[in-house]
Order: sequence, then structure tokens, then C-alpha cells
Amino acid sequence: MSRDGGAGAPGVDPQQLWLASDRPRRGRPPAYSREAITAAAVALADAEGLEAVTMRKVAARAGAGVMSLYSYAPDKETLLELMVDHVSGELATTDTPTGDWRADLKAIAHLQRALMLRHRWLPAVLATRRVPGPNTLAFLENALAALRPTGLDGTAKLEVFAQLTAFVAGHVAHEIAQAAASQSPERAAAEARYLAAVAADGRHPELAEALSAPGRPLTPEATFTRFLNRLIDGLDTD
Repeated sequence: MSRDGGAGAPGVDPQQLWLASDRPRRGRPPAYSREAITAAAVALADAEGLEAVTMRKVAARAGAGVMSLYSYAPDKETLLELMVDHVSGELATTDTPTGDWRADLKAIAHLQRALMLRHRWLPAVLATRRVPGPNTLAFLENALAALRPTGLDGTAKLEVFAQLTAFVAGHVAHEIAQAAASQSPERAAAEARYLAAVAADGRHPELAEALSAPGRPLTPEATFTRFLNRLIDGLDTD
């Protein structure tokens, strides 16, 4: 991967990224910090989307020279790792688990959803992040503590957390796409007419029955909660 994220850059070394000092080892004292550079990248992604995050644009937003950024993030891959962990610091990690692990997992999922809606680039990035930083690890620690009453072994707990995060990321990505598509009332009305016609053609009795069922709240929050409840309540801890 190139310095702007193209193919060819080596993978991120987690020890070098998270355990080594973030200060340049040579030269004058730095005029910027890794935190400031990362915050500038997050603000850029929030405002213009992930595709706008290039080293040059981040440098301009931070008021730094492009070359100075490479002391903190040698390529876009590293910068994305920093961005994910930076926003993960917004997740609450001080709440003591209640002992009701299903309720605690649902609360964790709602926190994740809120974070991803604030930073709409996050679901796409999470699919390829594999180097949890300190903020991400703190949130993971909280989730593992919530799962202690299940009696699951360590691997299974990690799998449950990964499954939950993947569900939230996928749902939020769909939610964002649906919100963008539904901005056209004409399109929504056309889709409703199409489904009504299909349901009435006699060839799709199961669909007709499903569409005739009593309606449920269709707000994004209500829909997410229903889907989440099905996932968590159906988890097998045997």
C-alpha cells in the first residue's frame, strides 16, 4: 500500500503502532502530536467521507507539512488504525456489568450503533481493522466482563463480541444506505406499489401473508432494537 493507501504497503505492526513512542526519534521537538493528526483525519472523514482522507488533505487540515505526517502515520493503513481507536475512545468503558449479560450486550450494541452513526465511515473500516489499540481494548475488556456470567470460554467470548460488532456495523451500513435512498418520496411510493402488485399476483402467498401482518414501528431505532433482540436472545451459551 502506498502512503495514501494504495496497494503495496506492508501491514501495520501492532507493537510499533501502539507500544512504541509516538514522538519522532530524531530532529527537533515535534510541532504536532499523533493525537492532533488523528483528530484532523477523523474530522475530515466525518465531513467529507473516507475517500477524502489522503495524507495531503489531512496535513492541510492539521496545518502541517505532508512529510511531517509520516513521522506519525507512515501510510493510510496506519492512519485508519489510529482513526478507529481514536473514535473508540468515545465509547463508555466505566459501567460495571449488571450481571444480566444479555441486557449488557444490548447496551453495548446501542453504544456501538450510536458511535457508527456519528462516524459514518466507521462500519466500512471495521471490516479490515485487525490491530486493536488502547481505546478499543478498553471497550473489549468491558464486553468480556459483561460475558463472564455466560460461562463461555475465552475464545467463545471473543467470537460473541466479534459477531455483535459485525452485526452492528452491517446494520448501520444498511441503515445509512436506506436513509439515503428514502430521501425520494416518489421512489418509496413506487416501491410500495410494486410490492403490493407482487403480493396480489397469487404467485407469492408467503410474501402476501407477511405483508398483510400488522405493522411494527419502522423507526431506525425500533428496527435495530428488534433485530438486536433476536440476535442476543437467541445466543447459545452451552
